[in-house]
Amino acid sequence: MTKRLYYQDSYCREFDASVVRSVEGSAGTTGLILDCTSFYPTSGGQPHDLGTLGGAVVLDVTEHDGEVVHWVARAPAAQAVHGQIDWQRRFDYMQQHTGQHILSQAFLELLNARTVSFHLGQEACTIDLDRVILDPAALERVEDRANQIIFEDRAVTARIVDPEDVPTLGLRKAPTVSSNIRIIEVEGFDRSPCGGTHCARSGEVGTIALRKVERRGEETRVEFVCGWRALHDHRWKTSTINELGLGFSVKDREVGAAVQRLITDATENRRDLQQLRSEMLPAEAQRLLASARPWREMRVVVQSFAEREVQELRRLATLLTSASGVIALLGTNGQQGRLVFVRSRDVAADMAALLSKTCQSLGGKGGGQSDQAQGGGFPGERVAEALELAYRTLTEQ
Repeated sequence: MTKRLYYQDSYCREFDASVVRSVEGSAGTTGLILDCTSFYPTSGGQPHDLGTLGGAVVLDVTEHDGEVVHWVARAPAAQAVHGQIDWQRRFDYMQQHTGQHILSQAFLELLNARTVSFHLGQEACTIDLDRVILDPAALERVEDRANQIIFEDRAVTARIVDPEDVPTLGLRKAPTVSSNIRIIEVEGFDRSPCGGTHCARSGEVGTIALRKVERRGEETRVEFVCGWRALHDHRWKTSTINELGLGFSVKDREVGAAVQRLITDATENRRDLQQLRSEMLPAEAQRLLASARPWREMRVVVQSFAEREVQELRRLATLLTSASGVIALLGTNGQQGRLVFVRSRDVAADMAALLSKTCQSLGGKGGGQSDQAQGGGFPGERVAEALELAYRTLTEQ
């Protein structure tokens, strides 16, 4: 069994160890098992450490049958190795993990909301609560309480307890193991079983900032950041707010209202534009019919548009094919190409088959009925090419 140095000292950045054995991994990697390690393996919601072993870069750290496996691309030649932890990454996760303990207890203390799961991500962390809590004032109280515990700089300690002592400890959650139960305690505030790495004092967490809250069924997911992440998050948001304030010529606290006015104006303008377009569609249909391509005794309208909504294309196609002997092959070239094929009632061509064949040739898909069909799923810049392909396929039958 590998001796885990991080259990005794989360601040251990360097250590010396011996390679007990190695295993072959995928893609030419080698897994090293050491007699002791300060590298934390991915487990319990916390990602693994990074760093070096004997000069070899550690790519991943996993746990298997009680052993910690260090995955490297090039195994060191010597059995004795010097390990060095990526301290910036380690301390970042210490801040996030300790902050999670504090935040989870704050939710339980103030709102009787229990944490059912958590995730420590590379950019942000989340906890899932067993209740729906979306009230901004309640969330602010929890955030304030968590930061109060941080600012009081309380001691954070780790210890191993006997199973029979567990019922007397007042743990926030039950342990998932029956032996070597490790308890993390934030002095006078929270006790919970955990095998991760944590700060020695709550003050080192720096601060906790709630970033986003969303309902997930009967649960609530809370996204948060701690410490350096909270500072970096504050920095880019402040810079963005200041830039928007300059652009709108308003104070920073007025940016939200200015953006909302812009959204309202844009919505109204879009609605007015759609109304004008709708009123102009009959005239547009007549212009397109006048320039339609003759085929046999029919007229074929082949036209692509820039970022036009499919619903509007369908209305235009319906107007075009209200006349007899018309086939409308229309497309819009937004981020993804979209096609609308419609024919008049007196035309025998199969629009669904034509559209399906056209889309498939460009890596897209679509379907419909013999008189009308739509599809897409290919790059928008290929819409004109798709329409010409459809026209050739139609007229070469």
